[in-house]
Amino acid sequence: MTKRSVTFNHNPLLAKGLPVWRPRVVLLALLCGSFALVARAGYLQGVNDDFLQAKGESRYARVIEIPATRGKITDRHGTVLAASTPVKSIWAIPGDAKLTPADARKLAGLLDMDVRDLNHRLGKDGDFVYLKRQVPPEVAERVAEMKLAGIHEQREYRRYYPGAEVMSHLLGFTGVDDHGQEGVELAYDSQLNGKPGSRRVIKDRRGQIVEDVESIRTPQEGKDIALSIDAKVQYLAYTALQSAMETHRAKAGSVVVLDARSGEVLAMVNAPSYNPNNRESLTGAQLRNRAVTDTFEPGSVLKPIIAAMALESGKFRFDTVIDTGNGRMTVANATISDTKPHGRLTVAEVIQKSSNVGTVRMAMTFKPQEMWQVYDEMGLGASMQLGFPGEASGRLRPASTWRPIEQATMAYGYGVSASLMQLARAYLVFARDGEMIPVTLTRSEAPPQGGRRVFSAQTVRETRAMMEMVTQTGGTAVHGQVPGYRVAGKTGTSHKLEGAQYTSKYIASFVGLAPVSDPRLVVAVMIDEPSGKQYYGGQVAGPVFSRVMAGALRALSVPPDAPVTPMQVARGKEEAVASRERM
Repeated sequence: MTKRSVTFNHNPLLAKGLPVWRPRVVLLALLCGSFALVARAGYLQGVNDDFLQAKGESRYARVIEIPATRGKITDRHGTVLAASTPVKSIWAIPGDAKLTPADARKLAGLLDMDVRDLNHRLGKDGDFVYLKRQVPPEVAERVAEMKLAGIHEQREYRRYYPGAEVMSHLLGFTGVDDHGQEGVELAYDSQLNGKPGSRRVIKDRRGQIVEDVESIRTPQEGKDIALSIDAKVQYLAYTALQSAMETHRAKAGSVVVLDARSGEVLAMVNAPSYNPNNRESLTGAQLRNRAVTDTFEPGSVLKPIIAAMALESGKFRFDTVIDTGNGRMTVANATISDTKPHGRLTVAEVIQKSSNVGTVRMAMTFKPQEMWQVYDEMGLGASMQLGFPGEASGRLRPASTWRPIEQATMAYGYGVSASLMQLARAYLVFARDGEMIPVTLTRSEAPPQGGRRVFSAQTVRETRAMMEMVTQTGGTAVHGQVPGYRVAGKTGTSHKLEGAQYTSKYIASFVGLAPVSDPRLVVAVMIDEPSGKQYYGGQVAGPVFSRVMAGALRALSVPPDAPVTPMQVARGKEEAVASRERM
């Protein structure tokens, strides 16, 4: 025992001494570390206490977003067309939501959800999941009464449209996040959509707000938009269009009403329509705003433009006689024909009878570039810059590509396409004594700017007199007359082009203005594929024009001008025009 102890004490490793500096360095390091911890603690608690305060607040304080109210959309008189109403969205923290089977079934029933879908959502990873967006306040209250852990509610807004189907294509709609998806809602989304604010609150362990601490940023409410639309005129146009659709069993239709003095859109309706408050089972055909997105070959609606060109050039006068022969004309091995032989017609009668042959004989006296220039100035083939989503520009090919037969057919509305809104705007030239002005969807107090002259005032007055004859006895649109008012316009009946072939389907149209003595309104009507026995523009679209124009003139308190008596066209041009201007 003693021997082992002596051997152990004389171990060479233990006999080796440690350096004197080592324990001193270790002691110094420990002292420095202690001083650093004390200094750090003193700094955090005495100088920079925000750090510890922030860490503490992170356990119970939250910054929540305050949604901004989307701006209202009103008509020109202040009638609300679209407004946001408060709703609730139900959301959950999956990790905190431990629902019993009975609670899950009850919650799914309140939210109109399948219980398997609810359990699937609650089983996801993460700290946030929506269970149901935009539920009615009463449903949210019943959910809150269940006091389920991890289930919360959030205030949001849902758009409501009082006009429903009447305003649907014009206004469009918003999505669940209250951002515009179609129509005016999309076109003016940046103005309508406000900027959300935020506030700091204190929440308990169940996520319930127990104290509102402070407001960080005040929400900026969205800007209200006053449209140029007149709700009464819009309703008149919608009911008239719906009636015509049912009577003629048509596929679709559109009506546009413009204020000739300001270029404001007073009405824009389409059919088929939809209810933006309930968008289940919608189809693409229902969503299209055909008045601005769909183009078609307008047919004879373009003939007054050719007549105005003829008068403006001095090559023709109001009473210049054109021989239409037996109603057939050959251009480059192609035959152009009228519905029946008219023989010799004055320029005014060419428009009144809607003679293709007479119109082509006038048009072929111009170079293609001259005709293209006028069509371009009338706004054909170019975007209107209306700001509406999906706005179509139509088709007007360069004059250098025109063949003689193409120039001939373009004279009576084939080979060129336009939207109904473009045609309505083009007719502003005939309502404003030759001046073209921009069209607007918003209410305007100032006179229209950016107008340009296309024809002289005298030319337009004479052309307007021809268009007035269209609605009188012997014209193609006697059903377009409006009792108590002088009306001018032009019918259009065109075969539909499908692929590269013209079909036996038709598009019936009518564009006109009133009162002739002092034009106030332009109304354009298009009926797509009327399937009854009647399909001509005067028979199908003319009555719609008459009904809309009559109601709109009364709604705007436009005084009637005296009833018109049939005009004797055989008289000289100056005498005829002067007589008509006195009526």
